[in-house]
Amino acid sequence: MHKGFKALDTVPHSLTELVVADVASVHVVEPSAIPNPNWLRPGALSAGQQAFGDALLAAHRFVVFPSVVSTHSWNLVFAAASAPSGYALKSQEPFALDPRLHPPAS
Repeated sequence: MHKGFKALDTVPHSLTELVVADVASVHVVEPSAIPNPNWLRPGALSAGQQAFGDALLAAHRFVVFPSVVSTHSWNLVFAAASAPSGYALKSQEPFALDPRLHPPAS
């Protein structure tokens, strides 16, 4: 989910707005269900976090996680190949990173 400023600045990304066809197919991961509370703080991805997310995506077409970056926001995660008919594209636009966030090394 989080690529870092270098990848966001040098590899094309898109912002996508979509509509989930059946909201009952969305699994919501409440903060209390996160095994390690430190996962809700900014930091490097751990093997445990990755395994937890992989297991959820294997069990559910759509998963909503609390955002680490914006504590009052949520992230919808899904693998498009496993949910091809579960959503409809509403809009899509190129992502443009503010270049001030990835300045040259001094």
